[in-house]
Amino acid sequence: MQSAIHSPILLVEDNADDETLTIRAFSKNGIQNPIVVARDGQEAVDYLYGTGSHTTRPVDAPVLILLDIKLPKLSGIEVLRRIRENESTRLIPVVVLTTSKEEDDLVKSYSLGANSYIRKPVDFMQFMDVVKQVGIYWLMLNEPVHH
Repeated sequence: MQSAIHSPILLVEDNADDETLTIRAFSKNGIQNPIVVARDGQEAVDYLYGTGSHTTRPVDAPVLILLDIKLPKLSGIEVLRRIRENESTRLIPVVVLTTSKEEDDLVKSYSLGANSYIRKPVDFMQFMDVVKQVGIYWLMLNEPVHH
């Protein structure tokens, strides 16, 4: 079993600016986990289950999944549904990090087992702080289930 610091974080994000900011915030705050980026919902599912373009790679379960809701190909809601339905992934912490202000997305995310739902701040410094807090809590304070 890998130690948590070497386990990847799966960032499911189709906005290049938010991707860059998230990676920068983790790096700036000393979070050393490798970050795997999936730019759409299908790529996230392929990464998690070793399908599609990820069939030749060993499946390396992420220690944390940061999941946007508004994604191409498969929505974040559908990705979350698949994560929670699968025995091998259902205990991985999933933090929904989204610009969505729709109450329905919030309710569906929690109903499907999201561990947290955070609306992305528009302000650069606030966004950096939110990512820092997510990293500190989920990677340093939270006790994960080891699978």
